[in-house]
Amino acid sequence: MKNRFSSIAFETLGCKLNFSETSSIRREFAELGYDIRGFQESADIYVINTCSVTNDANSGCRKTVRQARRRNPDALIAVIGCYAQLEPEEIAAIDGVDLILGAKEKFRLPDLIHDDFVKQETTLIYRSDVNEAEEFHHAISSDDRTRAFLKIQDGCSYKCAFCTIPLARGKSRSPMIETVLQSADQLVREGYKEIVVTGVNAGDFGAGRDDSLADLLEVLVEVDGLNRLRVSSIEPNLLDPRIIELAVESPILQPHFHLPLQSGSDTMLRRMRRRYKRDLYKEKIHMIRERLPDACIGADLITGHPGESDSLFKESYQFVADLEISYLHVFTYSERPGTDAVKMDPVVPVPTRKERTRQFRNLSDRKRRLFDTRYLGDTRPVLFESARENGIIQGWSDNYIRVTVEASEDLENRLLPVTLQEILEDGTVRGVLDPEHSREELVIQELTTV
Repeated sequence: MKNRFSSIAFETLGCKLNFSETSSIRREFAELGYDIRGFQESADIYVINTCSVTNDANSGCRKTVRQARRRNPDALIAVIGCYAQLEPEEIAAIDGVDLILGAKEKFRLPDLIHDDFVKQETTLIYRSDVNEAEEFHHAISSDDRTRAFLKIQDGCSYKCAFCTIPLARGKSRSPMIETVLQSADQLVREGYKEIVVTGVNAGDFGAGRDDSLADLLEVLVEVDGLNRLRVSSIEPNLLDPRIIELAVESPILQPHFHLPLQSGSDTMLRRMRRRYKRDLYKEKIHMIRERLPDACIGADLITGHPGESDSLFKESYQFVADLEISYLHVFTYSERPGTDAVKMDPVVPVPTRKERTRQFRNLSDRKRRLFDTRYLGDTRPVLFESARENGIIQGWSDNYIRVTVEASEDLENRLLPVTLQEILEDGTVRGVLDPEHSREELVIQELTTV
């Protein structure tokens, strides 16, 4: 009997890890012969992979379901992911949802939608206790044809007061190094020049075993044909000095670190139940700067967490302002059911939270511009990622500067030396290609081994 579902579309809400998992599920459906369509098109099945980090998870999910129903009122709609694990009843109340799959079950979606599957009058929910999510599921995604995100870790065994991820994804787990190495080899064979390793808590790779993230990276930089390697994010207490030294020694591991901070106040770090104090964070920043002066360093911050008084916010702001970091990802605290933070007092008014977020984002803009300005006049290796459009193409430098150049040829997926000239209104840096860029391999080797 021919399966009456022949086309499928996906929408992902949330982090790069969600995108990589959606991509892997999409690949399975493609291998089964499904016609993969864009979410803006009419399809027989719509899959919505959800996030639970902010309090707009419900509205975001509801809006996306409505969009799918408008495109095909008869479509099968499946909601999977973190929000599906945490609040399946809320999702079931959304008109039009047929299937809900939690953390363990979402990877069973291709098996659940079989030849004789029939939509029910009530929503079907497949959701186990999150502690049963013990298997590691391989996942890969990409923004384009040049840079791939490789999942190396899932879940989290930390208990930060504000975070739902342990409730949504279960405890920390990771594959063996050999498995990751096979995936990296596959990506290089597919033509990707840069791999970004990612996870909920990537620095926890190998926990419970004798290996570690540093061990993994030391193997990955040796993958034949790989030009670039990055780590999406590392908790400061898990940043092994060996990783910094590897970035010094190997031109493959890029001089770019992202270390979540969340607050620059030790009082708030204790309330958030983070596993470090700000002195340790400062020490890691200094360690990177001493060994890799050109490194781009990013940080995560949360504003308005319960208990963040005006004085504690000012303490945090001054600490971050004094740090030699390059940019910030700033999140406004939002109440999430099941977390310890929702029971904490005093609660910071929402307008105050948003104003603090605005101040930190302005600080981030200034830090980003200051960092980029330092390299005007320098020549840096740039991996071009976007296809040429109106004579313009963009890419990232080794130290994570977004670069724009004018080009008469398609440079997508080429690694070339670019002289940085000026910061444009959109925040990108205009650059000029080396006149002899056809000698790219030689020039890049010279740039990355200086």
